[in-house]
Amino acid sequence: MTIQDDIKLVPGDYAVHLDLIAKLRGINSAEKFFEDLPDKMRDQSTCSALLHTYAQHKESVKAEALMEKMSECDFLKNRLPYNHMLSLYISTGQLEKVPEMIKELKKNSSPDVITYNLWLTVCASQNYTETAEKVFLELKKAKIDPDWVTYSTLASIYIKNSLKEKAEFALREMEKNVSKKVRVAYASLISLHTSLENKNDINRIWKKMKSIFRKLNDAEYTCMITSLLKLKQIKEAEKLYKEWESDSPTKDSRVPNLLLAAYINKNQMEKAEAFHDEMVKKSIVPGYTTWELLTWGYLKQGQMEKVLDCFKKAVGSVKKWDPNEKMVQEVFRIVEEHGNVEGAEQVLITLRSAGHLKTEAYNSLLRTYAKAGKMPLIVAERMKMDNVQLDEETQRLLELTSKMCVGEVPTSLS
Repeated sequence: MTIQDDIKLVPGDYAVHLDLIAKLRGINSAEKFFEDLPDKMRDQSTCSALLHTYAQHKESVKAEALMEKMSECDFLKNRLPYNHMLSLYISTGQLEKVPEMIKELKKNSSPDVITYNLWLTVCASQNYTETAEKVFLELKKAKIDPDWVTYSTLASIYIKNSLKEKAEFALREMEKNVSKKVRVAYASLISLHTSLENKNDINRIWKKMKSIFRKLNDAEYTCMITSLLKLKQIKEAEKLYKEWESDSPTKDSRVPNLLLAAYINKNQMEKAEAFHDEMVKKSIVPGYTTWELLTWGYLKQGQMEKVLDCFKKAVGSVKKWDPNEKMVQEVFRIVEEHGNVEGAEQVLITLRSAGHLKTEAYNSLLRTYAKAGKMPLIVAERMKMDNVQLDEETQRLLELTSKMCVGEVPTSLS
């Protein structure tokens, strides 16, 4: 960290710098920066910054070790480190550690609204309505002002437990605490009102957003379109999509995917196809989810050729594919049922290009050959080249197909 000679830095400056390093270069660089600091600069603020980094990267062991050192150095006199630990325990699912951490916080400092909001989040995760109300009462007794997050969390708990009147009250209080600076709060309001099927409130808040903000973003349109679709207001959703299409410069396929999914879920494949074609005409590039949705749609329709085409495009649309095992199984199922050897080989090629070839894929290929009454060529050798192990099912299928007529040489091998 280079500085001018006439500028004297304090630990807080180093804490800010450590946080930036963590964001730009990662946790290892942040640790190295902390280790290289002069001893007098390793104070409460820089330790808290490192602890924040550990919490964000879900490094529980390192965070707990650092908390021990901070305790030894008497650096735990404010609530910030404890809030970092609460966030860590929530994100890693270690909810059983939360009560003790709050207890320790109260010994050394006092909770703030962030602490209580985190505590309420734990109550929501565990669906503890009574505990949540006790936490809220404690917050009020401590004369701490609740914010929109407080009421949003309470509302979600009440909605989950079908306590409509309490949920309505929490939403009214939430709206009172919403600031124009926090746009995400409005989307949260719409989503929560959707759960209560409050159509009038949803439309009212949407109009309010349009009057407050000069331009609405993709996330906000996504939220509202999703709400309309959940309430089965398909025409209104389509109208809003057209508005987004004419206003948004992003052409993000995630927005039209909402309507595409709605059509496919209603088995309206002709409408889905026409909508997809219109997307492409509007220069919206289909993403992975687009092709995945179409694959599922064609699977439901039993249109094998289109399934194979969309599946290939889905896998090829991403640099690194996170396999949808259920979809792979269903794609193989349809080619197996039809005894479509060429289709099964095509699926195998697609999976190989994605680095996702497993024993079950080859077993599906062999079952397809068996269905077609054909003997595949050099399967064991191909599995060896792909570093895929044979299992008992593979051996059984190889023996079964070895008695059949020789099939054609796969295109991938010719």
